[in-house]
Amino acid sequence: MTLPIYSDRSLVQRGGSHVAMLYPFWGKQPEDPGDPNRGRFDRYIELGPKLFKLGPLDQAELAVFPCEWQPALASEVERMVHAAANFGRRTVLFSGGDDYQQVPYESATVFQASLYRSLRRENEFAQPAWSEDFVTAHLDGRLPIRPKRDNPVVGFCGLAPGRRKLLQRLRSHPSHTSVRARALELLRNADGVETNFVERERFLGGAVRGGRYDVATMQRVRREYVENMVASDYVLCTRGAGNFSYRLYEALSCGRVPIFVDTDCVLPYDFLADWRSLCVWVAEEELPRIGEKLRAFHDQLSDAGFGELQGSCRRFWEQYISPSGFFSNFHHHFDA
Repeated sequence: MTLPIYSDRSLVQRGGSHVAMLYPFWGKQPEDPGDPNRGRFDRYIELGPKLFKLGPLDQAELAVFPCEWQPALASEVERMVHAAANFGRRTVLFSGGDDYQQVPYESATVFQASLYRSLRRENEFAQPAWSEDFVTAHLDGRLPIRPKRDNPVVGFCGLAPGRRKLLQRLRSHPSHTSVRARALELLRNADGVETNFVERERFLGGAVRGGRYDVATMQRVRREYVENMVASDYVLCTRGAGNFSYRLYEALSCGRVPIFVDTDCVLPYDFLADWRSLCVWVAEEELPRIGEKLRAFHDQLSDAGFGELQGSCRRFWEQYISPSGFFSNFHHHFDA
């Protein structure tokens, strides 16, 4: 089905950016050729005109505000919300960044990566944080299926405090900055679990310097990140600065089973998909049992079942999480 939508390009300030949903019609933002994430929207740009038809408001089913929400745009948003309501249409708003923002328009439908289930309103839905397709970009288009081992191998490559700093972190930092460190330490000491950890002391392995990034370092760090993931059975996925995990979506992209630590998160298409069937699901209060929960999950899988689960993770990413998959199913948010 092709969903008629409306937007107003005049609301995008000169030199400003528009939301990804509109890339098939107005083009994507300029990409740095050294950015590992370049090209992540290309497939959606090709497919987009079959999913959406951009036209006048009176012929649309949804009005899409063209810029990501910020309080400075409140008057422009309010005008679009009211104009759409006059035609009996809903307005779609996207709110990016790590921070959860409660957008003050109940008649609009809001999408953002960082949400809290306990605070969630009926008009709020999760959108993924998008990276490149790991299989296409790094694995020659072939999904590597790992055979089941007696002891599961848990991977992690990224920013993590050193062991000497762990106790200080746990005492002095709020939950969202300590949960990763706690999970790593618990898994490292868990019986019957093998760990494949690359713990970095600097964000992106020091690739970012003075607000800019070094291309060679970035590419090396990215390659090591992918290699670590592919060489693991399971991947530890916890929140970062925002209440969501890039690593969760990236693990699914390359068919790896996430160990997902739920910190009151909202996940994309949680009203359609059974996320718990794809993940080792660990509520934050269950963190001390993370090794036990992993072993129980792993032990109940047959050899064939473990391989099938890796394929299911990849297919789920393609169907619901990739930009083309997410927007292919976008209409389901309005099916009620």
